[in-house]
Amino acid sequence: MPSKESVRRQRAMGGAVGVFVLGLALVYHFFPRVFHVEPSATASGRAMNLGPIYAAVPAARSAQAPGISEIDAGPPLTLAPTEVIASRLVNKNAKLPEQLSADTPEVEALLTRADKALRAGQLAGDENGAAALFEQALKLKPDSRRAVQGLYDVRARLIAETNQDLAIGDADAASDLIDALKAMPEAGDDVAQLQVKLKTLNQVRPLLAKAAALLQQGKVDQPPGENALELYRQVQQLDAENAVAQQGVLQVQRAVLDRALAAVAQNDFKGADQALTEAAQVLPDSTALRDVRTRVDGMRQARATGILTQARSALDAGNLALAEQLGDQAKEISPELAGLGDFSERLTNARLYASYKPGQVFADRFVDVPGQTPSMVVVPTGSFAMGAADNEDGRQDAETPRHDVTISKGFALSRTAITVGQFREFVRASGYQPDSVKLGGASVYDEGSGAMRDDGSATWQDDYAGKPADARMPVVNISWNDAKAYADWLSQRTGKTYRLPSEAEFEYALRAGTNSRYWWGDGVPSSKVENLTGGSDRSPSGRRWSHAFVGYRDGFWGPAPVMSFAPNPFGLYDMGGNVSEWVQDCWHDSYLRAPRDGSAWVNPGCGVRVIRGGSWGSSPEQVRSAYRQGGDAGVRSGRVGFRVLREL
Repeated sequence: MPSKESVRRQRAMGGAVGVFVLGLALVYHFFPRVFHVEPSATASGRAMNLGPIYAAVPAARSAQAPGISEIDAGPPLTLAPTEVIASRLVNKNAKLPEQLSADTPEVEALLTRADKALRAGQLAGDENGAAALFEQALKLKPDSRRAVQGLYDVRARLIAETNQDLAIGDADAASDLIDALKAMPEAGDDVAQLQVKLKTLNQVRPLLAKAAALLQQGKVDQPPGENALELYRQVQQLDAENAVAQQGVLQVQRAVLDRALAAVAQNDFKGADQALTEAAQVLPDSTALRDVRTRVDGMRQARATGILTQARSALDAGNLALAEQLGDQAKEISPELAGLGDFSERLTNARLYASYKPGQVFADRFVDVPGQTPSMVVVPTGSFAMGAADNEDGRQDAETPRHDVTISKGFALSRTAITVGQFREFVRASGYQPDSVKLGGASVYDEGSGAMRDDGSATWQDDYAGKPADARMPVVNISWNDAKAYADWLSQRTGKTYRLPSEAEFEYALRAGTNSRYWWGDGVPSSKVENLTGGSDRSPSGRRWSHAFVGYRDGFWGPAPVMSFAPNPFGLYDMGGNVSEWVQDCWHDSYLRAPRDGSAWVNPGCGVRVIRGGSWGSSPEQVRSAYRQGGDAGVRSGRVGFRVLREL
């Protein structure tokens, strides 16, 4: 350990350098032209110029201070020079003695020597120290203001240097200075405070030394009970303002933040988040924490964006499993990543709707001959209550019990009932002979009686009254077998699966998310929504409906060309009117044991099938969304047509 004389010389040198640098700063501040600088140029830069000057002095001094190597507990400290600290400690309002006469030459000589010793840092300890010289001057002249002020300055310098030694952990040097301070007049309170700090320093020194060793071993915050952070926290409990502990805590946090960056480099964003959480527990709002968090977030965003781009490519290529896996990775890395919602929707659509979107209209082209399917509408998946409510007016036992059905697989339904023109294309291309031709006849409307009658000459090419039908009209006078044959033909031509809808799928599409008596509400429609039995409609001969929607007029007696009215909320036309339609299911007298997944309820060899939806001649009770009826699979009627479903 250096001798006290060496320490004094080192302090004298440090003090001289501090005084010299401070003097330069003051000259620069008040007389800038000495340095060839205009005064206006110094105003904005004073703090910038003085800062480095203040920082330079203690760095040099702390490097020379004895005992530092023993308790190097973290990064170097930057302290203000003792001159600056001392100037803050001097009591500017201290009452100096009233000087009755000028200092004698002998006193002046002592004061000059004392000032020189003070500037040189020779404060106390021998007869040539500033304290001893000022006291000697006071003995010769008790009212010397310079001597009293000098002792104030010496005491302030001693206190400042002691505090610096305590701050950097040099207990031995601090103890020597306290001993010197004890000899100063009126220093009792200061000595007592410094001795308390010295006692605390002696308590925390071993803790700081052990913490520094743990830092070097990499045990910054782990394992519990044997890490640097816990020791620094103990020091701060004993000495809340301990600068070494504060610097040590900062260094601990930097080590934890380094773990976060290392985790990101390995694409371990979960580990990075854990490290950031731990760093926030060390110091909640430090600049280093904010900076690293910003860097991690940027790297997270870039990584997640790259993975999401790969997921989109996999989705475009039809590899749904890989697309989902990559999408989950991107979401795990950055849950709030822009574009995740759109990708998730596309993935869902690809899984449920073959990359279509609910409500989208499309048509499949034939793969072996020219032509295409009818326009299809993608129906969204969902759940609904199938059947009639207990209090529904017109409810029948066949519509009960009401039960929940979930449509979990997407499908597309033709926008309209199949038209005469579309069915004609099928007959011509396939050579199929419909039952109305093969078996002969259909049930058509008789204007004279106002009822349906059998007509042995009526075919699928005729309208509801047995007259040649326009190509845009929904095809009627066809059997369930004819409808199935058309759907099978579409499957052959496209390579896709076309079929008749199940009864549950039809009611789900008819209701289109509603739960009311009709898809448009519970009563008479306020606008032309369907081709219904309107109380204001008239037949060609002036007939009226005996039971109809009161006051409703749609302008048609018999079927209307498809798409003559508004679509329902799913974008489907004529679901509740115009013509009733064949579905896939066999007829059952109730819904007991009915499937709840939307599939068709079919018994092998059944001859009676289900007909759903109202027609141009149905009473208001028969137009209800829950209404169902059965018909022999070979029945041909001017009130019944069909539409097709395409599985996705």
